Amino acid sequence: MALNRSRAATRRRRWTAVLGVAALAVAGGGVLAAPAGAVSQSVDFQTRCVPPPVAQIPPIEGTTTAQITVDKPNPKVGETVTVTYAVTKPAASNPVDLALPADILTPSGKVVLGGAQTGTVTVTGPKKNPPVPGKGAFPGFSMTGTFTATAAGSITLSPGDYNIHTSYLMELDTPCTVLNPPAPVSETVVASPVTSPNTRTLQLDSASGDPGVRVTVTGAKFTPLTEVTVVGRSGAAETADKMTVTTDSEGGFAARLKVNDPATTGIVAYEGAAWDAEKGAGPAAYKVIVPAPPNSQTITAAVTAGELSMTQAGDAVQLSSVDFGAGGAATGALQTVTVKDFRGGPAGWSLTGKVTDFTGPGGAIGAGKLSWTPACTAKAGSPSTCAAGSAGPVGSGGATLASTPNGTLTGGEFTVDAGLSLDVPAYTAPGSYAGVLTLTLS
Repeated sequence: MALNRSRAATRRRRWTAVLGVAALAVAGGGVLAAPAGAVSQSVDFQTRCVPPPVAQIPPIEGTTTAQITVDKPNPKVGETVTVTYAVTKPAASNPVDLALPADILTPSGKVVLGGAQTGTVTVTGPKKNPPVPGKGAFPGFSMTGTFTATAAGSITLSPGDYNIHTSYLMELDTPCTVLNPPAPVSETVVASPVTSPNTRTLQLDSASGDPGVRVTVTGAKFTPLTEVTVVGRSGAAETADKMTVTTDSEGGFAARLKVNDPATTGIVAYEGAAWDAEKGAGPAAYKVIVPAPPNSQTITAAVTAGELSMTQAGDAVQLSSVDFGAGGAATGALQTVTVKDFRGGPAGWSLTGKVTDFTGPGGAIGAGKLSWTPACTAKAGSPSTCAAGSAGPVGSGGATLASTPNGTLTGGEFTVDAGLSLDVPAYTAPGSYAGVLTLTLS
């Protein structure tokens, strides 16, 4: 009996040693589809993987194919970006006839940042894998992590070293390092600087007056000790009623503007050589009262400002089905959204969306797996031009679906659509998975 127990223990150690090699093979797992519209790309790089000492196998060098995706391709400085590092091509298959059980592999690794921001991002994956038959191909795996954008500009992301931890009979690690670092760039994000909101204000002591009357124009929260132009407006054009003033140490000013031009319908103030919505305030409405000639009647009409609103064609979207074992893109289309901007002011608008994880009988498909390709059309005659958001992941952090810029006079009616694609992992359990996409108009 003692001899039999010894032989069993030896056999168990040998199988455990083989599992160390199995972990090495998983490091180049099966293909995972990239989100539709993403700008990332699969890259190949040489790796050197060291099996656990108990395996008594020399280091193995081979080609790893991986892909990196992010939930925010255009973050602002200070925002958090979720990174997914997916190993998409196996370096080897299971070298033995022994079938491996499910859920024994836990991956971890690093993503290397370059360009405007340097450093590494720690990524980890779940302890989850389907059973692997003897001599069969290993499934793919992915790891996620986050980093905060700290610098404006293009930030490159490259696959880095990774490790496969095996929990079966023994706890073993198979570290894999990049032979010629850095690996090729797989994804690039462009971080934009944080811009301060324009809080400048403008007030008039009177909303109307006869030609030649001076109106007191009071400004606040401009740049301190800066020259400001105060000028009359006729629609988008400036009139001859114009003067300059210098702000005080608090960014305020009071100007006495003589208004002569009957065409003046409003007054603005701005820093710099020309009107800039980010460095100006107004228009504040003003009417030049021209005395009516004898035996005449003055006829007036008012245009009432409306609201910024949106409606959608429906509240449910059914994506196409994907096959278990194959996975891939479940596609569909966003219910059409109609935006009406009837405010008649200088402000544009932004329509953003964020989505929850897709939950179902097999657990959850991450929010970052949903991508969209936005489209936006302005109705003929609309003062504003509509810009569609960037194609790419939506995620729980959110992304822009469409927007219009600030301007002298904005508004109109807009139709917003988007193609949708949910990247479903190959071995997701069969069933229905649902997530909630929330749209916000501001």
